[in-house]
Amino acid sequence: MGAQARIHELLAAGQTVSFEFFPPRAEADDVALHATLRELEPLSPSYVSVTYGAGGSTRERTHKLVVEIARDTSLTAMAHLTCAAHSHAELEHLVGRYADAGIRNILALRGDPPTDANLPPGELDHALDLVRLVRAAGDFSIGVAAFPEPHPASPSLEADRFRQAEKLAEADFGVTQLFFEARHYFDLLESLDKLGVRKPIVPGIMPVERIAQIERMVALQGSEFPVWLRDRLEAVGDDPEAVRQAGLEEAAKLCRELLDGGAPGLHFYTLNRSRATREIAALLGL
Repeated sequence: MGAQARIHELLAAGQTVSFEFFPPRAEADDVALHATLRELEPLSPSYVSVTYGAGGSTRERTHKLVVEIARDTSLTAMAHLTCAAHSHAELEHLVGRYADAGIRNILALRGDPPTDANLPPGELDHALDLVRLVRAAGDFSIGVAAFPEPHPASPSLEADRFRQAEKLAEADFGVTQLFFEARHYFDLLESLDKLGVRKPIVPGIMPVERIAQIERMVALQGSEFPVWLRDRLEAVGDDPEAVRQAGLEEAAKLCRELLDGGAPGLHFYTLNRSRATREIAALLGL
């Protein structure tokens, strides 16, 4: 396995395109994911990332997949890591394992509090604490989550922007949660700029392929499903392929507006499938 590129250096060199996956839970899912990786590798993404859950089995699946990607493909890999349900010592051990495996990119997240009563809440309270732990552990490129629309737990937009600025000031870059209107992204950048933070923030994109699926996603993260987008999709709601095509077209328009406005790249939430990402890439000429 060769040396892995550091994502903040890739961002400094030009626009990036990246894909996100989650670790498979069953053997059939594992086969499907590796097929997806093979289908997307020809697009030459700048990097790919793998999500993480605090439970023991999920933790190991994330580590295994990140190392496999770095070892067995031409792709640069980023590991997600959360504070939730971990002691300080456990997190240091996990980061050390990534360093030993040659992984140099970590997305530092707070994570949701564990619902399993057998798991502790964790010794670190905020993603910023994890950023500092990873920074002290070695020469990593460290990303954090960014929220174009306020985090649902924030008491106000101003408080949300301040917390995000505090976190991004010590990280190397941000990757946003999904959103559907470019104005939210550019408002985030403007707010952070006023707070003196100008780190690259990559917008996260998820095309609408099924209305119910996106409704669940936006409910979980507290973001908006715009009326105009819902109306367009519901107008063809009795035709699943027409819904999917409309969602892809709107996602491609959003991507173009973001890139034209100076976004440093695009990060696609693939849901472990390649078709939508490949089709949007074709629409954009990537």
